[in-house]
Amino acid sequence: MKLKRIVAYSAVGLLLALFCSCVPKVTRVESDEGVDLSGFWNDTDSQQVAQKMIGDAFADQWIMEFIETSGRKPRLIIGPVLNKTEEHISTETFVKDLEKYLITSRKVVFVASKGQRAEIRSERSDQAINAKIGTAKSHGMELGADFMLHGQINSILDANKKAQLKYYQVELEVIDLESNRIVWMGQEKIKKVISRRRYKA
Repeated sequence: MKLKRIVAYSAVGLLLALFCSCVPKVTRVESDEGVDLSGFWNDTDSQQVAQKMIGDAFADQWIMEFIETSGRKPRLIIGPVLNKTEEHISTETFVKDLEKYLITSRKVVFVASKGQRAEIRSERSDQAINAKIGTAKSHGMELGADFMLHGQINSILDANKKAQLKYYQVELEVIDLESNRIVWMGQEKIKKVISRRRYKA
């Protein structure tokens, strides 16, 4: 009888120990604080690269040349940003970071994307039928973009038994939609060394 109790208590203790070891410890941090756990592309990389590259694009001469020639700010749209790496990267998050810095810069007129325009056109069609006269928004009043920003994310992995080197290269281009002329090209590079710790038994 005592043996059965000992076995039962031991089993319960083991289960409690396993449960406690599996419960994650969560620490809240500020959303703008840089945290890098794995060395993979993360939110900090996305925000920093977007901010740096938009700043570089607007510091270039192409934007001032357009303003001097046309007398207005350029209208810009974001095209696809391709993930050419072997890891999963949310390019949608990176595009949203680019959009944020484009809008807050006030240096261009940011035009809605292809998907967004389709939704808005559907809403205008619905308004034409159901909205009160004088409040429905008209078709054919959209602003056409002058330039498209698009690009890609590439990576190279180098590793040995002690460490890994992750190298990311982000390439963006601004293209004149009328002439297909590339008016700006930028690169931003990130290198991360991930050391592998050895635990002694």
